[in-house]
Amino acid sequence: MVEIERARPGDAGEILTLQRAAYVTEAQMYGDPFIGPLVESFEQVRAVVENGVVLKAVDAGRIVGSVRGRMSGTTCLVGRLVVAPDRQGQGIGGALLAALHEAVPEATAFDLFTGHLSEGNLRLYRRLGYRETHRERLQDHLTLIHLRRALG
Repeated sequence: MVEIERARPGDAGEILTLQRAAYVTEAQMYGDPFIGPLVESFEQVRAVVENGVVLKAVDAGRIVGSVRGRMSGTTCLVGRLVVAPDRQGQGIGGALLAALHEAVPEATAFDLFTGHLSEGNLRLYRRLGYRETHRERLQDHLTLIHLRRALG
């Protein structure tokens, strides 16, 4: 059974490994091996865990998912929602997002983004009440779709 709890600084290495495994398919899809989640350092992940809201999904002692949240005014900026490749499609990503919504009760909205080719991500976010706010073309091969879940 998967349990969701707050990540600790000692989890940074395992979260980074999980993040890299989860984002390899995204990098391949967009033809870019230098996307942020793949080049982020251990020190950067540890700092986020120490200073932000990072949740982890744990099953039998193994971290199988993670998500970050950072407040900007009254909006929680959601980042790095990752699920182990062998555990995708089992509801872990949705559970992590729902737990993040509960972990940051002061937020009046949650913002996130994903690439335009990431159909699975878009389906998940829309199912959880996120609505597209705008698109941002970064390169010929990448357009980011920004989504928001407003509360209240």
